[in-house]
Amino acid sequence: MAIKVAIAGVGNCASALIQGVEFYKNASDDTAVPGLMHVNFGGYHVRDIEFVAAFEVNRRKIGKDLAEAIWIEPNVCARFAEVPTLGVEVVAGPVLDGVAPHMKEPFCTHKDEKMLDSEVAQVLEDAEADMLVNFLPVGSHDATVSYAKACLEAKCAFVNCIPEFIASNTEWAEDFEKKGLPVAGDDIKSQLGATILHRNLVNLCVDRGIKIEETYQLNLGGNTDFLNMTMEERLKSKRISKTEAVTSLVPYEVPTRIGPSDYVPFLGDNKICYLYIQGRKFGDQPITVRAKLEVEDSPNSAGVTIDVIRAVKLAQDRGIAGPLISISSYAFKHPPVQVPDDLAKEWVEDFIQGKRER
Repeated sequence: MAIKVAIAGVGNCASALIQGVEFYKNASDDTAVPGLMHVNFGGYHVRDIEFVAAFEVNRRKIGKDLAEAIWIEPNVCARFAEVPTLGVEVVAGPVLDGVAPHMKEPFCTHKDEKMLDSEVAQVLEDAEADMLVNFLPVGSHDATVSYAKACLEAKCAFVNCIPEFIASNTEWAEDFEKKGLPVAGDDIKSQLGATILHRNLVNLCVDRGIKIEETYQLNLGGNTDFLNMTMEERLKSKRISKTEAVTSLVPYEVPTRIGPSDYVPFLGDNKICYLYIQGRKFGDQPITVRAKLEVEDSPNSAGVTIDVIRAVKLAQDRGIAGPLISISSYAFKHPPVQVPDDLAKEWVEDFIQGKRER
């Protein structure tokens, strides 16, 4: 059975996800596949994902087939699969605060800034979308709310991949539960990214009796995500999300600085992360951990998103509504419930087997 997916924001993350579905469509169910955490997720294969609608503010992408739109500038995601024509025309989405003033030119923003939630809902209904995946830029609070409202109207599940708090917000969680719809989020983790690495190093220190005195995580990149985040006022929820993902594992207060540090255009979709942890070990002796991580940024989250999509569909099949605790704790930086990653993984495996409702 197809999983019908709509996308808000046809940027680099969408490009990686769409390419990934094509790349892994013939993966064997019976073997571990490099790059995938689950080939089969509760009976759903990667090839079961079908894209049925897409919203975008870039006028160069609007009106194009989704398979063509993912290559249009300013997208710089690595090309690792040839995507055939999908038969999905990219339509104009609401602008609202989804485009910062300094991003209007890079995004070639369309002029129709009065698109209504009901228009988005109609597109979702016409496409019979099971869920909408939110890939809007960081800082898009009002635009995210607009898409969430459209999902409620269209009876469509919501996957929130950005750091605007929907699944982790009690009121929104209740709204989706009342409508009988699953919601997952917030702020997608990477497969092996800065936050997941930082969390595990911090957790290791705590488990081994190291008293952490201070820590930072500094990130550089050259895609439009980093250009967008050069405006500090758009980073409030992002810093909260990334910081709480790490500090939630430490049972005491720790001076912490986490978040985007600079935009370096020539890095393209390459992201560089510098991690630092200073602590005290046995005999009150100092210990310092320094790490550097380099990744292609957008594909790093696509494998996680593929698991989330299938978890949401599984929840729909089972009639489960409201925030999906297991997959959210596993796949997002700011879930409704923060737990260590090994426990979150156990929860997801139990969810797949039907041992956990959410």
